Amino acid sequence: MYNLTQRQIQILKSLIEEYIQTAMPVGSETLEKKHSLTASPATIRNEMMKLEELGYLKKPHTSAGRIPTPMAMRFYVNQQLKEKELTVAEEVAMKERVWDYREEENRFFRMAVKALAEKTKTLAIAVTEDGDVFTSGYANLLEMPEFFEIDVARELLVALDEYDMLSTLFATKQDGDICILLGEEMGPRLSGPYSCVFTHFTTPMQTRGEIGVIGPTRLNYMYVIPTVRYFGNLVEQVAKGW
Repeated sequence: MYNLTQRQIQILKSLIEEYIQTAMPVGSETLEKKHSLTASPATIRNEMMKLEELGYLKKPHTSAGRIPTPMAMRFYVNQQLKEKELTVAEEVAMKERVWDYREEENRFFRMAVKALAEKTKTLAIAVTEDGDVFTSGYANLLEMPEFFEIDVARELLVALDEYDMLSTLFATKQDGDICILLGEEMGPRLSGPYSCVFTHFTTPMQTRGEIGVIGPTRLNYMYVIPTVRYFGNLVEQVAKGW
């Protein structure tokens, strides 16, 4: 796995970043014109065919372009991703959204997931170990092309109604402070183009849980990951009396 040439890595990274922005299959001409690749469209096309054979790309039936597979997104997240650092102004604004609610757990989490959903344009979820679930941002999902297919949207929404599914999802062990699940890693209940980015938290009074986002595999990880991390840290820093 990941035994790719530098040219293939450059093409795959460019294609993934284009797909994250547009949600559309990407062709060789687009990569050549928009991403300053040194190879010709014909060479890019040949390399894309090789990447498809290796399982990193797939070709939708109705398009000449290709989209990344979950394996490609895992490669990108693990090997190529450069996180976008949050500005001080962004951090201050997010902290101000929840500061006034720090003494009341339920109101705090309702505001925290609302702010996280607005910031990441995804579905935000917080779960505590005593079974409380807080969500915000369902409308964000309906604006994403992946969820225009009713079966894809329904599968996710039905699964989210089940606390056991969420608790199993969030029980996944983290490597570091953030856990990222892609495609099949989401478990058998979610077999579609879904992903989840979350972090565990423990408040000063030992309330434990998770906070994060769920969306398509095409999340803007370079921005979503540091934002989720910040909210996880924020829970631990400002929780007061719970």
